[in-house]
Amino acid sequence: QVQLVESGGGLVQPGGSLRLSCAASGLTFSGAEMSWYRQAPGKERELVARITTDSSNTDYPDSVKGRFTISRDNAKKTLYLQMNRLKPEDTAVYYCNARRIFTNPPREYWGQGTQVTVSS
Repeated sequence: QVQLVESGGGLVQPGGSLRLSCAASGLTFSGAEMSWYRQAPGKERELVARITTDSSNTDYPDSVKGRFTISRDNAKKTLYLQMNRLKPEDTAVYYCNARRIFTNPPREYWGQGTQVTVSS
């Protein structure tokens, strides 16, 4: 059974930092493209960051570019999201996502999410 378990969320003041982790099990982690998504109340789930299997490329939307950094440790089967200079608009539930595109059928997995609240 594939499990993705996020941790590291919490309450932080604007301008502060948090580091999220996603621990994977039951998954060929090194063969999965990993991403962080977030969903704020009343809004669509949006991509926050994406990283390729070998960390050769990362992708960020403009809203977080320069503030967030995605990384992974394939040996530890763990995904990270370093979030700096947090803003109130970053408040959301953050989800870990794994995609194994080159399988038949393609496989996608989600964690349960961790709440990030940025407020003074």
